Amino acid sequence: MQEAANQAVEEAYSAAEKWPPMNSAHEAYAVLLEEVDELWDHVKTNQKRRNLSAMRAEAIQVAAMALRFVVDVCDEERGRK
Repeated sequence: MQEAANQAVEEAYSAAEKWPPMNSAHEAYAVLLEEVDELWDHVKTNQKRRNLSAMRAEAIQVAAMALRFVVDVCDEERGRK
């Protein structure tokens, strides 16, 4: 579990370097939903044909964007612009 958590944190930092902070809960939700939809595509694939490493990568991205949601939107000073 710790390895997956570490990868999610690394992914969140990487995304933060590439993209500015999310401006609103609506924007953060949309980004998170996009990642969940990409994960959903893997989930819908027949279990015997799933690319588990790709599905894991998408799940890590979901976790990373959830972390960005918390940091960018749920902070009292930053989240109430």
